[in-house]
Amino acid sequence: MKVYNFSAGPSMLPEEAKLAVQRDFLDYNGSGMSVVEMSHRSKWYDEIHEEAQSLIRELMGISDDYYVLFLQGGASTQFEAVPLNLLVKGKADYIVTGNFANKAFKEACKYGDIACVASSKEANYTYIPDVDKIEFREGTDYVHITTNNTIFGTRYTKLPNVPHLVADMSSNIMSEVMDVNKFDLIYAGAQKNIGPSGLTLVIVKKDIIGSPLPFCPTMLKYSTQAEANSLYNTPCTFATYMAMLTFRWLKKLGGVKAIQEINEYKAKLLYDFIDNSSLFTNSVNPADRSIMNVPFVTPSKEMDAKFIKEAEANGLVTLKGHKLVGGMRASIYNAMPVEGVEKLIAFMKKFEAENK
Repeated sequence: MKVYNFSAGPSMLPEEAKLAVQRDFLDYNGSGMSVVEMSHRSKWYDEIHEEAQSLIRELMGISDDYYVLFLQGGASTQFEAVPLNLLVKGKADYIVTGNFANKAFKEACKYGDIACVASSKEANYTYIPDVDKIEFREGTDYVHITTNNTIFGTRYTKLPNVPHLVADMSSNIMSEVMDVNKFDLIYAGAQKNIGPSGLTLVIVKKDIIGSPLPFCPTMLKYSTQAEANSLYNTPCTFATYMAMLTFRWLKKLGGVKAIQEINEYKAKLLYDFIDNSSLFTNSVNPADRSIMNVPFVTPSKEMDAKFIKEAEANGLVTLKGHKLVGGMRASIYNAMPVEGVEKLIAFMKKFEAENK
């Protein structure tokens, strides 16, 4: 039975990339070594590292004004790395639109004058605050946003018009076209649209990383990682290799613009069904709905549990929603094919007919 994995992360990887891993696992490119055992100082890994960086620059339109860093520690480590590196004046504004945005805000509060200038917490994060109505403070080092909220299923469709924007893009990186030039810094955990867990992407302007706080750990300094081309210590070699393969797949598909069209189509199929369903509902403000993470519920927790159990028996796995929301969540990242969403909808129709 074909299984479709709707996990919020680690998530599905492209079939083409997984087949390449299978081919290279015992002998990478004639080296006689597995791709998981070669030195990060070897010529073979150097080729992987450079190709991965080159491909993501091409796919996202990243200019030479930015460093592209392949780091460790997940996006959660960046919650602290960002203020430790960027709080030159000691002041930053945060928009809190979900669980991870709130965690980033709380970590930053340790290091300076950090303000929550807008939040949707009072509505259980079911919408994105109107960025045109937010009163940002003057003299801030940066404004921080989380562009897509994995747990609550919202996303920004309009960016704040501020001079120094920082974004956690973990759950929608490369899912839609973004103008990198509008940001001072972008960071993302890889395990949703890029590759397996372990790798963290940071895209940062070269001219803003020279003044970290005096107590910033060496490993968390962007300057340390930039000077060493992300090779200051042993990097996540396998995760970088998988990212390279995923980037190859995305380029072959037509790039970020092409995958955005597919992602919007998948999301529309699912939201249209839910909106016309007599059993399933989605509470997110329609204008702010994520095209990556789609939470939904039935009228009861018991029926939710029944749905999840029967869906798994039909090859539709990891649909259980986050504990903060409950119900179900379909994460339909780049590697989720249209067929997977169509199969989910077909099962939802069947389940609804049998449980009226």
